[in-house]
Amino acid sequence: MTAVRRYATTAAGLLILAVMLFPLYWMVNASLLPSTELVGSEPAWLPVHATFEGYRNALSSQGGHLLTSLYVSLGTVAATLLIAVPAAYGLAQLRAAGGRLLVFALLIAQMIPGIVMANGLYVAADALHLINSPLALVLADSTLSVPFAVLILHAFMRTVPAEVREAAAIDGATRLRTLVSIILPVSRNAVITAGLFSFLFAWADFLFGVTLTSRDERAPITVGIYRFIGAHMSDWNSVMATGVMASVPVAVLLVVAQRYVAAGVTAGSVKD
Repeated sequence: MTAVRRYATTAAGLLILAVMLFPLYWMVNASLLPSTELVGSEPAWLPVHATFEGYRNALSSQGGHLLTSLYVSLGTVAATLLIAVPAAYGLAQLRAAGGRLLVFALLIAQMIPGIVMANGLYVAADALHLINSPLALVLADSTLSVPFAVLILHAFMRTVPAEVREAAAIDGATRLRTLVSIILPVSRNAVITAGLFSFLFAWADFLFGVTLTSRDERAPITVGIYRFIGAHMSDWNSVMATGVMASVPVAVLLVVAQRYVAAGVTAGSVKD
């Protein structure tokens, strides 16, 4: 079974890389081409006459949006893990009352359309005077990432033998100490996976961003790209440069963490 798990991990990692890098190559290529070559009849496989004018235009108008998305994404990861790790630990290891019902409710929560949640979140954010605040986006994105993270972590933590927790209790460790010192280290892959997907959810969010921000300087990168495209429809290398700037951080993150992600996704699916 170890060989099967290793093969599944490698295959999942390669698939993630291929899916991410192939379209990224074409975006990078298009972002470096002059506008005249982009509209030519023959595709240019390599940017022979490369220009960085598109990146200069994109940085001057999208730098603030990138920082906003970075703040929101990191805040979402922190909020998600602070909630999901203890919740998954309680459901998987402590057998909390009504645990199965709660897991089922989390599955149902994944099916709720985002537009339904956006309307309610707008009303709540407006009542709390959080419109145009990164905190509103962090809380909104967490409503999507927390249920997913709990399910990922719950599936892994269920595979941790109860004897490990019981041995820690015999040695005098509290439940919190057991979680921090024992359960979290062995659940590293699942925690990294949950955190990475939380980052991706927040980074790629458009619906909550356009709903909860009315001032352009407070908008995340997805909303910034949307408005930038509308204003630069004839300047395609600038548009592609903006897309590359938004995609590169995510691609780098996936390349760095792909082995942890693949292991975390497949964890709990194969029994020894």
